[in-house]
Amino acid sequence: MLLLVSARRSVNAFVSPNKRYVARTFRLFSATADAPPTAPATYPFADVEPKWQAYWEENNTFKTPERDMSKPKKYVLDMFPYPSGAGLHVGHPEGYTASDVMSRYWRMTGHDVLHPIGWDSFGLPAEQFAVQTGAQPADTTAKNIANFKRQLKMLGFSYDWDREIATTDVNYVKWTQWIFLQLYKKGLAEQSEVSVNWCPALGTVLANEEIINGKSERGDHPVERFPLRQWILKITDYADRLEAGLDGLDWPSGTMTAQQQWIGKSIGCQIVFDVDGSDESVTVFTTRADTVMGVTYVTLAPEHPLVSAVTTPEQKEEVDKYVAATSSRSDLDRTSSKEKTGVFTGGYVTHPMTGEKVPVWVGDYVLGSYGTGAVMAVPAHDTRDFEFAKAFDLDIKWVVEPKKGELNKEEAFTESGVAINSGEFDGLSTKDCKKKVTYKLKEMEKGGPQITYKLRDWVFSRQRYWGEPIPIYFPVDFPEGVDPMSQDPTSDDCEHTIRFDQAIPVDEADLPLELPLMEDFAPGDDPAGCLARAKDWRYFQKDGKWFSRETNTMPQWAGSCWYYLRFLDPKNTDAAFSKKVDEQWMPVDLYVGGAEHAVLHLLYARFWHQVLYDLEYTQHPEPFQRLVHQGMILGSDGEKMSKSRGNVVNPDDIVTAQGADALRMYEMFMGPLEAVKPWQTSQVSGVVRFQNKLYNVVKMAAEKKVTEMDDETTRLLHKTMKKVTEDIESLSFNTAISAMMVLTNHLQSLKEEVPLEAAEKLALMVSPFAPHLGEECWSILGNEETLAYHPWVEFDEELCIDDTITMGVQVNGKARGEITIPADADEATAMAAAKEVDRVKAQIDGKDIKKIIYVQGRILNIIAK
Repeated sequence: MLLLVSARRSVNAFVSPNKRYVARTFRLFSATADAPPTAPATYPFADVEPKWQAYWEENNTFKTPERDMSKPKKYVLDMFPYPSGAGLHVGHPEGYTASDVMSRYWRMTGHDVLHPIGWDSFGLPAEQFAVQTGAQPADTTAKNIANFKRQLKMLGFSYDWDREIATTDVNYVKWTQWIFLQLYKKGLAEQSEVSVNWCPALGTVLANEEIINGKSERGDHPVERFPLRQWILKITDYADRLEAGLDGLDWPSGTMTAQQQWIGKSIGCQIVFDVDGSDESVTVFTTRADTVMGVTYVTLAPEHPLVSAVTTPEQKEEVDKYVAATSSRSDLDRTSSKEKTGVFTGGYVTHPMTGEKVPVWVGDYVLGSYGTGAVMAVPAHDTRDFEFAKAFDLDIKWVVEPKKGELNKEEAFTESGVAINSGEFDGLSTKDCKKKVTYKLKEMEKGGPQITYKLRDWVFSRQRYWGEPIPIYFPVDFPEGVDPMSQDPTSDDCEHTIRFDQAIPVDEADLPLELPLMEDFAPGDDPAGCLARAKDWRYFQKDGKWFSRETNTMPQWAGSCWYYLRFLDPKNTDAAFSKKVDEQWMPVDLYVGGAEHAVLHLLYARFWHQVLYDLEYTQHPEPFQRLVHQGMILGSDGEKMSKSRGNVVNPDDIVTAQGADALRMYEMFMGPLEAVKPWQTSQVSGVVRFQNKLYNVVKMAAEKKVTEMDDETTRLLHKTMKKVTEDIESLSFNTAISAMMVLTNHLQSLKEEVPLEAAEKLALMVSPFAPHLGEECWSILGNEETLAYHPWVEFDEELCIDDTITMGVQVNGKARGEITIPADADEATAMAAAKEVDRVKAQIDGKDIKKIIYVQGRILNIIAK
């Protein structure tokens, strides 16, 4: 059954697209079609797609043009992939297809377009795979990249392959190390002893997010927590800038909120509690200084440096046992746990205002990495403190009550209100009480106003092999009186000391510092990392002295912090990128990638970029102007695709069976780009039918060369061009494809009278979504040049306005029929038409019409009793 939708009807759907319309269009295209009078040709994708891919490669069709500053530009970027051994599954191309649609569209609208691709190829997974297989990670990574590249080319993405980079490329490593040195010179990279999550089995430090219930997310290995010498990047110096820089960016609101929460700027008060019987003091930070009179205990994080000083001899064994038990739990695990655990230290601090003795507890719900690692516990007005106090039967003192209503003492009251039981502060509003308490504490020299951040400095060291070497080295000392040149620190029996306190940056002229080739790069139990075993690389002589290289490597985040800048100038051997190309192409106009990178990657990249901005290497304060997260494509079982679930669909199989364009269009047609959607291979056939119809429509137009076009077809064509254009601009790809399906069906219904102009416009419109099909149709229509840079379709706004419209009629709020009336019809005209509709007439005959609700062009609702 052919889908025959009138021009008037289809236009209403174009103006107000909805899921029901798209779904209906798809169902009709998925249905078995009745055979037309002449058997249609099947679109020969297996021949067409390789042909056009070869053409694009031979002609370097998508080479980035020399920037013409008189033209607008678009820098379109994908979050570049990690090339795993498994290759792509059908969920991966969704974002790549979306960015490719926009790149192709913007080329046709006269923009200079930069659309590059590369590989995030360092990292732990590649190293572990190499360890397990006995291969070198450089070899396995190269093999994986080749497979990913084959798959991306197979899908017809219009990348400028001349700009391809990988974070493992020697020349890329050089400039990543160069940026590190700029951070070092600016005082933003330094060594520190940091409490870290050390996984002996993986031989590396893990982030909090990589630990579940005290074990590594990857491999389920035990994790220990202890202090370790680490390189850190002082991202906290940029906390204010990172928060302020979000203003004016076109990013999803959820991502903006996630970044703000991760930065966690808090304006509050610092309060000092003196330790009883000691010269030490415990400093806390609070945003609720108005509740200070309600403090009934103080809680220290297990890793707080004063835990041992506060703990009494009687409590030492219990406290030590508790601290040891919590040492392997990650911050994320501790804060997300509903169970509140803790131990009384036996010690006390003095309340700065009342002079009362306040007991000190240790509790793992307080983090050493957040704030001061200590909290003043006000259980009456903090939910976590309330739960802790209830669990251990601790005092609860109410010092704030609602301005209106009664105080419910069955739960913590955390809202603003009026101070009670607070002495001189009684009766003050929360806002005023905060100010008064903060001022008095400052006057007493026991605290005062302070701004803090949840954001912690970035632990930058990794104790593994497959990463960029950190370009730092240290002097090696030998026992007094020993001639250094008579010694060999590569020998196990050579006594020597590495002076980690005297870091020396590698000279920029000596970059890159490359990894040594190691036969055994498996992780070990040495926190110095496996590179410590590469002694011939680690130790070297210079100017008659011995030195030792840093054996930690950079995290995988390092390479992905700045790759968008290297894409501007990938062949430059004199600089990471030139100021000229930065001026020409930055910032990134559209950045497409998964929401899982909403915080860390984007935050780290913004930090590096802002440093480069301060150093005047870029004139743009923010790197990514518009950010879009594609929704996840689930397996057909509604679960995330994974080998363990057996629900992974390989795009190679879809392309072999139905073609790359079918896969591309199906993924864009499944639903809104940002929505989570289940994959259904059986439904790809609906898009295949659409391809076949469009292909046959174009062939008919090319054969008959009809130049006349009736009014209905003309109007539908212009409405479709308007709809597709506006939908592409808003990334509403599913409804754009629906509109082309409607137009294709209409043209097919014309049989041998398909207008040549309509077929040409349709080929142009479909090309961003199905580029092989578009090119083939354009060629069939007699064009010798690629359509990649042909001007985009233009519509006449007047032809997009219907003389008549079809609209629904309701009686007492229920749909009872439809009427076709002039677009500018008044209420009387609409009512006259409605009374001629049988179902409407049946509902109002003999009844009193109480009210008529008429919205011109949209709805008529008759209230009848």
